[in-house]
Order: sequence, then structure tokens, then C-alpha cells
Amino acid sequence: MKKHFNIIIAGAGGIAEAAGLILAEWSEVTPSLFIGNRTLAKAQSVANWIKEGTTKQCAVEPFLLPEEELTEEMKIIFDEADIILDCLPGNQAPRIAKLAQEFHLHYANLTEYVAETEEIIAFAKDAKTGFILQTGIAPGYIDVLANYLFQQFCIDFNVNTADKLEFKVGALTKNAVAPHYYGFTWSPIGVATEYLKNVITIRNFNKTELPALSEKTTIILNGVTYEADLTSGGAADLPDTLTGKVRDLDYKTLRFPGHYDWIQNQIATIGNSENRITELQKIMEKEIPLFEDDQIILFAAVEGKDIKGILRRREITKCILPLKVGNHQLRAIQTTTAASLVQSAQLLLEQNLKGVILQSQIESNSFLNGNFIVPVYGKIE
Repeated sequence: MKKHFNIIIAGAGGIAEAAGLILAEWSEVTPSLFIGNRTLAKAQSVANWIKEGTTKQCAVEPFLLPEEELTEEMKIIFDEADIILDCLPGNQAPRIAKLAQEFHLHYANLTEYVAETEEIIAFAKDAKTGFILQTGIAPGYIDVLANYLFQQFCIDFNVNTADKLEFKVGALTKNAVAPHYYGFTWSPIGVATEYLKNVITIRNFNKTELPALSEKTTIILNGVTYEADLTSGGAADLPDTLTGKVRDLDYKTLRFPGHYDWIQNQIATIGNSENRITELQKIMEKEIPLFEDDQIILFAAVEGKDIKGILRRREITKCILPLKVGNHQLRAIQTTTAASLVQSAQLLLEQNLKGVILQSQIESNSFLNGNFIVPVYGKIE
């Protein structure tokens, strides 16, 4: 940030920690941070962790953020604030966004939940402050990158359509063992949700809804073999924006070979239960361990014919590892998600954007080469 802002971070998990530390450590002018959580002790713990982790002087204050009540303390903090960074579970997103609207604050969130995103779009589209939605890594950074690839492809080859736009992300461990070939590096409920909710894609130039985990493919990136399959939420608004412009578009999640077969076996045991997401989450939490040491594998590609009819393809592949920020070592899932959220916050605050801004509407070059993005993801030429 190039000037001082009062920033509320809603939530006290790993991404909230990382967002606060990155803001404190990498801002040109250090902001004042307010950490809100339904458990005050947890908010206090995160506030202390940020203050211990930064090498700069930064005011970090915890406060109680109940799931329903609006307290007098909240009113005071919200009146003083400039923006809310929503790191809470996706089902809380509409409530926090409505608070942002009520107190005339900018707002940015991370959720891949589609219904909640559509609800926020409906009531915030004409807001006097800016609402950037789904701005983590997937949805988030990967969608801005994919849109950038498509736009540059059209400019460079003097066309306005492409055959394929594919983008994939995997939050993975370094190693994988049978039978599940996976380790949790982020929210189990988020994984279960993306495996079971339907997916929005483009097929034959038309926006199309498909079942999750219905198009498994194999891909080799930097000599390593992965499997990729359709999962919900990661495409953000690109299927709406690029309908009629791209023949086939989809977001897929990367996993090590063998994982998706194991998941399909677990889903088969659940059947058509009304609580399928919760049941799958419980199975995975019982069988799959949590890992601290992680990596983010990221891939985007565009393919199509140039104005002379020659088939062209462009690709970007990245492997992002844990990174030390200030005095703390952050996991790759923390830095990649938080950096995108914080870069979006900077756009809202410094450009004073208004209404709902979705991933396709973000000016890609400035975002992808932003001062919070580059230390994590590297520059895009």
C-alpha cells in the first residue's frame, strides 16, 4: 500500500494470518490491521503472530466477530475501516459483504462458492464501494492469468477466438502414498465441495454445466505426471465472459495419479445422500493426513489458429514453494492465496473501484505484475 489504510481481516485461519503478515511486511506504508473472529482468543493469537512475524511497526488489534450479532465494538471498527478482507468460510460471505455495504467499505473475498457469489453480485452490483469476489488462487489468480493469455493470444495473432483455454491448479504435498495419493494442505470442506458440486465450462462455444470429476485427463508438467479433473468454482466468471469466443474452456484441479480413482470409490459408497459433502469430508479427514510442507502447481494454456490458419499454443507453468515473509515461514497455499487477496485490496483502495469486479474485469497486466503478486508468483512478461 502506498498510503495508510485501516484494514479489517475477517477470520483467523492460515490465510488470514498470511494476509496480515504480507500487508504488514510488504506495504510501502504500513496499514492498521483489525483481526476479527468468532473466538476472541484465536483473533488475539493471530494478531500476536503477525506482530511477532513482521520486521516493521504495525498496529494489529483483535476483536470479536460473532456469526450473527453486530456488536458496538464492531460498529466502531467498521466506521473507521476502509476495507474488509473476508477469509471466513464461504457460507459467511454474503453476511460480511452486506456489512461492508452497510458501512461503505470496500470488500474482497476468497470463496469458490457459486451461490453465495451470485447473491453478493445481486445486492452489490451498484454499490458505491468496490467488491472484488473470488480472489484467491483458484478462483482468483489463475483466472486473471488465463484471461491474460487469451487476450494476448488474440492481439498477437490478430484473431478474436481460440479453440482451447485450459487452466489448472494443484495444492499438493511433495510426495504421495497409497491408497489416497494426497495430503491436505488446505480446507477439507473446500476440497469436498469442489469435488461434488457441478462445474461451469464452455463446450463448443456455449456455457455448459457438467458434473464434477467427469473428465479426468493426464498431463505432464516439467517432467512430472499429474491427473486433472473438473472441479467446481475455479473458472470464476470466465465461462460467462468468453462464451462465443473460446470453443472449449475449463478449470481442472491437479492431483497425483491414483487420487481421483480413490475419491470416486469413496463417492460411490456415499451414494445420493443429502449430506454428501459432509460425508465425503469426514471420510477424507479420517483417511488423509494434514501436511505443512506443500507446493502449488499452476498451469494455463491457450490454443488456436492464427490469422494464417497455423495452429498455435501458449503455456505458462509455475511451481510455488513455501516462502519466508518477515520472521515467519509461510506455506505455499498461504502465500499464493493471500497475495492475490491483498493485491485485489490494493486495487480497490488505490483505484477507488465501485460495484462488483469479477476476475475477467481485473486489469490483468497490472495485477499479475503487482507488488504483492510478484514476490510470490514472479513476473509475467
